[in-house]
Amino acid sequence: MGIKEKRRITKLLESSDLEAVIHELRQLPASRVINPLIGALCSSNETVRWHSITALGPIIADLADRDIEAARVVMRRFMWSLNDESGGIGWGAPEAMAEIMAGHDRLAEEYGHMLVAYMREDGFYLELPQLQQGLMWGIARLAMVKPDLLKVKNGPVYLLPYLDSPDSTVRGLAARALGLLQAKDAVAPLEKLVNDPAQVKIFLNRTFVFDTVGGQAQKALANIAKES
Repeated sequence: MGIKEKRRITKLLESSDLEAVIHELRQLPASRVINPLIGALCSSNETVRWHSITALGPIIADLADRDIEAARVVMRRFMWSLNDESGGIGWGAPEAMAEIMAGHDRLAEEYGHMLVAYMREDGFYLELPQLQQGLMWGIARLAMVKPDLLKVKNGPVYLLPYLDSPDSTVRGLAARALGLLQAKDAVAPLEKLVNDPAQVKIFLNRTFVFDTVGGQAQKALANIAKES
């Protein structure tokens, strides 16, 4: 793919009509759009970045339906980008992996454990707060549609320490994820956060939502209470 077409795809991602963007991208061969979308994960433009994450979900799911091994290559590419030996940082990788797995059962079964491993200090722990933000978003995204997959891997246990993070976005997203997982063990620590006024910006349902850590803790407690 030439530079001109890469720029065209990046420009397309700036559109406010995300449904139309995804529809157009899905009409193109995956081989032409995957690299530009992955490149856009590093964009300083939040809209471009999140639209890329969202578009990768259905595009890689489509690819997996046709060629599962090709889709696995993409997932391994994200995993490699989060490996210290890669020389990169892996911006957007946890979010993209989660979005892809949210839309494809087989890939979720094969790679869902990796999101849990990235939380674990005895696993492939991600130290950078910005990567932890992405990981917490990814855990919450997967918890929306495949909570049992995370529960069977003890996801709630490894989420709990993130409620004490000095990063407000990490705290807020961890609270959201624990609520979606209806983690009863999280009730007491979540109650300590209900008055936390720190601001959180979340990409949710394809738009940006503003809340506080306390607001996310309250919503999480309400979700957990539903199971009682």
